[in-house]
Amino acid sequence: MRVAILGCGYVGIELGRQLTEVGHDAVGVRRSTDGLAAIEAAGFEAVEADITDGESLAAVPDADAIVFAASTGGRGADAAREIYIDGLRTVLDHFAARESPPDRLVYTSSTGVHGDHDGDWVDESTPLDPTTPKTEVLVEAEELALAAGETHGIDGTVARFAGLYGPDRYRLERYLSGPVTEGYLNMVHRDDAAGAVRFLLEEDLARGAVVQVVDDEPVSKWEFADWLAEQCRVPEPPKQTKAERLADPDLSEAAKRRIRTSKRCSNDRLRELGYEPRYPTFRAGYRAAVDGYRA
Repeated sequence: MRVAILGCGYVGIELGRQLTEVGHDAVGVRRSTDGLAAIEAAGFEAVEADITDGESLAAVPDADAIVFAASTGGRGADAAREIYIDGLRTVLDHFAARESPPDRLVYTSSTGVHGDHDGDWVDESTPLDPTTPKTEVLVEAEELALAAGETHGIDGTVARFAGLYGPDRYRLERYLSGPVTEGYLNMVHRDDAAGAVRFLLEEDLARGAVVQVVDDEPVSKWEFADWLAEQCRVPEPPKQTKAERLADPDLSEAAKRRIRTSKRCSNDRLRELGYEPRYPTFRAGYRAAVDGYRA
């Protein structure tokens, strides 16, 4: 199987590495020279192309599946629309018109599309309630990906990622120093985000469907911070309630929305499909970071 990974960054490079290790062909697509070097260093083919430019996509070889894993780099709703809507449409139009089009698309989304559920559980059947212009764009992009089978003849799957962590993204000091605001964390290790996409492709699962990619145990931010402090052998960090944090007059409206948003994301469907995570909870996933801190 050959897989073209478009927007091959933090998760995409790990996905390409995993696919290559088990004998598949992976092609990582980026528009920056630095990004291409990182792909090559991971041991698989790198191609320079811009997902918003159909002509540049001609440089990407034919593939059995495409993974749309592009990121806006933290920019706002306008950038999100350019990448996730305009870019995804350009990608679908280009690849569907090829003599040998791909059979599948995996679009990587975010559990942010759920909005606030006051700490309740959510799964793939929960009605979406985006609370920001950016998450509204993400919902629209999910619909575009899921409709790709009918519109472009390329079966779409939405892999909805929780908060990513892993090498270079552990952010220990953020929780060890505090103050830590109450709420829930929904997380997935980078290796499992990539591993779940690889699994869905290899096992030919979830065509035309959404799968939440999250670990087994959403956790209270306060509980997580205290666990980290205990493991790292430092004092427990100071805590804040949501009301205390929201009283800060310098908070942006976007920050206020993030603080108010609380939910616990279920991975029951991913588990039922048969995926076994390498890091089923934060306790396993943060072990390397804790050991490094203590060393």
